Amino acid sequence: MRQIFPAPATAPEIGPVGDGDDPPAETAVAALAALYAYPDPAAHAAPWVRANMVASVDGAGSLDARSGGLSGDADRTLFKVLRSLADVIVAGAGTARAERYRPVREGEVWPRLRQGRTPTPPIAVITRGLSISADDPLLTKAPDHARTIVLTTQAAPPARRAAVARHADLAVAGRDEVSPADAVAALAERGHRRILVEGGPKLLGQFVAAGLLDELCLTVSPLLEGGDAGRIMAMPPDAKPGRDDDGGAAGLSLGHVLEDHGFLFCRYLSVAG
Repeated sequence: MRQIFPAPATAPEIGPVGDGDDPPAETAVAALAALYAYPDPAAHAAPWVRANMVASVDGAGSLDARSGGLSGDADRTLFKVLRSLADVIVAGAGTARAERYRPVREGEVWPRLRQGRTPTPPIAVITRGLSISADDPLLTKAPDHARTIVLTTQAAPPARRAAVARHADLAVAGRDEVSPADAVAALAERGHRRILVEGGPKLLGQFVAAGLLDELCLTVSPLLEGGDAGRIMAMPPDAKPGRDDDGGAAGLSLGHVLEDHGFLFCRYLSVAG
């Protein structure tokens, strides 16, 4: 893997990031952790919301209905680094089902990137009507140090809320819809300030519409999907895309671009952030 923007004057290549058989070099993991470090809390007091998404060259957000179909070895290494750096991982209930989410295991993160925190980060699932089953392994198999968090609404049936709360840390974050602002506040109250959103498209659109996305990590996969897969983001029906001071579509600032075997790893920062 190498950094291609901004072009480093003296820095060496990041190095090998694994090929499915060999693990990534320790130096590569350290370099990626430095490149994707969260802001210093002293300089940015509010929680920091980062999204990690993948898209094909022709703009598809999934292959065979799963984003994992667009992934590769380098992308999986970065995925592991981003999870290791996060305090909590957020996903919508639909994504959790489609991608077969399970609690993060200790072998799925780098311990040295978790120093001073729990061995693994918890998963937080956003579900308006509590569509997740109370006996889902995502809830029942989570370790005590990283109980799954379920963010739902006041409109969710009380009996289902009680059933889910037996195995998970349940929080109400909205009346009829889960409010991204209330969700972030509930996570921050639990000490989770480095927030990693993994999708899906509707959830990402809600965070963008609420003006709460600080950073987007986008992997561009060198594949042509060519079908009818959706994009990485779907805005709520009544939401308007963000606008800049001149009335144009609000943009993002490109932080860096990495490359590995045709994959591009782009880190974008919110201009407003």
